[in-house]
Amino acid sequence: MIDLRRRHECETPGWQPSELDVEILRLLSRGLTTDAIARRVGVSERTVRRRLRATADEIGVESSIEAVVHAVRIGLI
Repeated sequence: MIDLRRRHECETPGWQPSELDVEILRLLSRGLTTDAIARRVGVSERTVRRRLRATADEIGVESSIEAVVHAVRIGLI
């Protein structure tokens, strides 16, 4: 289960990732494709791609991989 109490510790002011966003980042960090992530969490692949893009934009990085690195760095995943 995801420990959402850690969300307030983010280094990016105002960034409050949802449980879904954190789960998507966690699964991406394990090497799953967007299609596999979509099937795992029960949303469309388009939704996964859109959430990853929105997350990257929110924290000011260029890619979903950089978003994963950021999430690992701050202890979110």
